[in-house]
Amino acid sequence: MIYHRRSVLGLAAAAGLLALPGCSSLPGISLTEAVKRLLTLSSQNAFAELLQPNGFFDSQVARILVPDSLGGSRIISIATALLRSKPIQERLLKQVNRAAEKGAELASPIVAETIRNMSIADAAAIISGGSRAATRLLQGQLGNSLVDRMLPGIGNGLKLFDNEIINLVLSQATNVDFSSISRDVTNKVSDAIYRSIGAQEEAIRANPRATNDPLLMAVLAARKAF
Repeated sequence: MIYHRRSVLGLAAAAGLLALPGCSSLPGISLTEAVKRLLTLSSQNAFAELLQPNGFFDSQVARILVPDSLGGSRIISIATALLRSKPIQERLLKQVNRAAEKGAELASPIVAETIRNMSIADAAAIISGGSRAATRLLQGQLGNSLVDRMLPGIGNGLKLFDNEIINLVLSQATNVDFSSISRDVTNKVSDAIYRSIGAQEEAIRANPRATNDPLLMAVLAARKAF
């Protein structure tokens, strides 16, 4: 990727700001460190919201929808008709999002570890990239590992349907494959986590002063001045 000379000089100036008296405690910090701090803070803020009670359910960014197989478009029996009824769909929606919280608990440590150990080939490209460039980098480095880590927890969460009527309906409904449902929900949770981290990254880039982090304030403010 080709960068304008002004952008490159701006990033270099941002790094240079760290040597000023006000930032003397952070000498020589690299842009790679800035990307890691951006991701660390974004992910911490995201998980802090998602792991609150009803964190997924109450989120406009991360709410998980009920899989199609738990309320498809074809009504082929009384059981499936009941499954698609509003009261049961509401209970299923809450259950799916509670299961998502179980998955997020397992995801949080692997995200933190990946950020600590990640290699960044071109930190300048991430800093000067789009509003969620760092999140895309994180998603690329994690690959399928987040889904694999969360799947057992989400699968267990989905088995804990706490309503006898729902259990009865599910036992009578046709084509209910819990393995496929678990995988579907886990993929949705993975996407929701990245959306949440990305939203936090975007907010930090828009207002780096709110972080009170001298490095992020210097680097991101310099980027906004390009």
